[in-house]
Order: sequence, then structure tokens, then C-alpha cells
Amino acid sequence: MQVFRGFRHPGVAPACALTIGNFDGVHRGHQAMLALLNTEARQRGLPSCVLTFEPHPRDYFAAASKRPELAPARIGTLRDKLSELAGCGVAQTIVLPFDARLASKTPDDFIQTVLLDGLGARYVLVGDDFRFGAKRAGDYAMLDTAGDRHGFDVARMNSYEVKNLRVSSSAVRDALAEGRMADAHTLLGRPYAISGHVVHGRKLGRALGASAPGKDDGFRTLNLRFKHWKPAASGIFAVLVHGLAAQPLKGVANLGVRPSLDANDVNAGRVLLETHCLDWPAELGTEGAYGKIVRVELLHKLHDELRYTSLEALTAGIAKDGNDARAFFASTHVQSHAEVHRQTTRDRI
Repeated sequence: MQVFRGFRHPGVAPACALTIGNFDGVHRGHQAMLALLNTEARQRGLPSCVLTFEPHPRDYFAAASKRPELAPARIGTLRDKLSELAGCGVAQTIVLPFDARLASKTPDDFIQTVLLDGLGARYVLVGDDFRFGAKRAGDYAMLDTAGDRHGFDVARMNSYEVKNLRVSSSAVRDALAEGRMADAHTLLGRPYAISGHVVHGRKLGRALGASAPGKDDGFRTLNLRFKHWKPAASGIFAVLVHGLAAQPLKGVANLGVRPSLDANDVNAGRVLLETHCLDWPAELGTEGAYGKIVRVELLHKLHDELRYTSLEALTAGIAKDGNDARAFFASTHVQSHAEVHRQTTRDRI
């Protein structure tokens, strides 16, 4: 999949079959829409194209109005969104910066400058609640009328349901916020996961666990930055780590801002996913994970983030979380990512 920041690049296809949206989480409703888009693109001999936005439009308006509480919780990072879009077979994705200029475009201007002049849209597929243009004045009927006038086809996809539940990014956010990881899995069609490069942290975990029984190397952690201040999920989770060994590694992870530590440390209050592998591969050594790209699947929420009053209490809490994660894995059959992929592929077909 080709990815472009904006559409004024020589590599952008001169014509395409297009869908538009934020695609946060790339859930099963999105997957069904993308499957339809790819089918229509093949029939027309066109590349399939996703137009998405960064930041999320609601992030922009929340910042502009100085009301951060209006910003939606973010399900996935841009990296994960692009990875999932590629996995759905999309030919190209345009990431359009959402700024004051774009926010002020009238629906007619958006159609002319972005869809026609910018992307050469010949087919446009949208969701049943699609709105566009300044003050969300544009809707499906307006887009359909414009298609008749300018010579592009317009289609609308109705809501996608699983077990009588409408699949939406809002439903995924609610499931993650409430720690209902199995429900999030059902809505996404895969385990909820975060990926990224392993970065250096304070390395406090090594010292914290050094005195714990059987933990001579401490509680070594893999640190991934979640590049949004408001993740949909937070807390302590039993996880699987992909990308370090031939088989996924079982672990326990903290997603959040680490309330037990100094906000002025290396994390500086930013959201971090810190994962401790229950059994560290000896072949990696102490430094072997840094710089690697890993994917961490958050399978089961153990509890919310806690504030501990001392390093001793924090050490005991981490040890207990590790034991609870081991108990979860001992009592549960955990599907591999390959098994889930085969199931969701069949669902899309």
C-alpha cells in the first residue's frame, strides 16, 4: 500500500475508487466497507483509495475551542491504522492534515478541490452517517447529486452489525474504556493491539524487581509510545508480544501515564505502553529488543492504573500483576493472531 501525506504528490493515482473516514481502529464495519471498495475498484479497473485525516477532526475542533474533553479517545495510532488498512488490501491511503483551511471548506469546495481535482474520484463509498464540509453541511444526498453532475458514482454502506450490535468506533472505545477486551475483540475482528518501536525508558524495572524471588534481572520492560494523549484503553493487562521470538511471548503491561512515578521523568507524563515479558528470551540479552518493532495484544484487563506509596509497594504490585497474568494464561485458551486472521478473512468474504 502506498501512503501519501496530502494528495499533491506525483505518485498519487490520477483516478481512483475512494472511501473517506477516520477509520479509527479499522473495525469489522470498516473492513466490510473496504472489501466492498476493493471489489468496486477491481470492476472499474481503478486503484482503491482511502482518504483519512490526522489529526482526527474532533481533535482539531477540541483544541481550537480549548475544550480537550471534546476530543475522542483514540483507539489506535496512525501506524496501526495504516498497517490494518494495508492488511485489508487498500492500494493507496491519503493522510490529509486536518487544519483550519480544510475545516472551512464548503461541501462544494471539498468535492471540487479534494475529490475531483486532488484524487480524481470515479467512485465514492461512504457510511450511512457520513457528513463533510464546513459545519458538517454536506451529506450523502448532496454527494450523490454532485456525482450525477460531475460524473462519479456514489454509494452508501449501511451499518454493520455483529450479534445485533452496531459496529462503530464509538462502540470499540466504550468496550476498551470499560475493560471489555473480549467485546473489543468481537468488534475489531482481532485482539486489540498496539505496535511500535521499542524505546529506552528509565530502566527502573530492572532495579525494582532485582530483589524479588526469581527476578534477578528485575522487571525488564518493553516501552512503546502511544502518540496520542487520550488512549481508549488504560490500565494493567495480560498481553501477548509479537516480534521478538518465533512464538508470541506472554506478558503483563501497563498502558497509561504511570501515576506512581515522577511526571517529570523520561516519559514526561506522556502515554506509554510498558510491557514485562513473563519469560524473557535469553538470546535477546539485556539490550536486544531496543529498536525492534513489536505488536502487543491486550487480551485481558487486570485492573486500572494504581498509585503506589513506595517503591516497595510498587514492586509487590508488579509481582502480583505478573502472577495474575500467569493465572489468566493458565486458565484461558488464547487464539494465535494467525487463527484470528483466518477467521476475519472468512468473515469479510
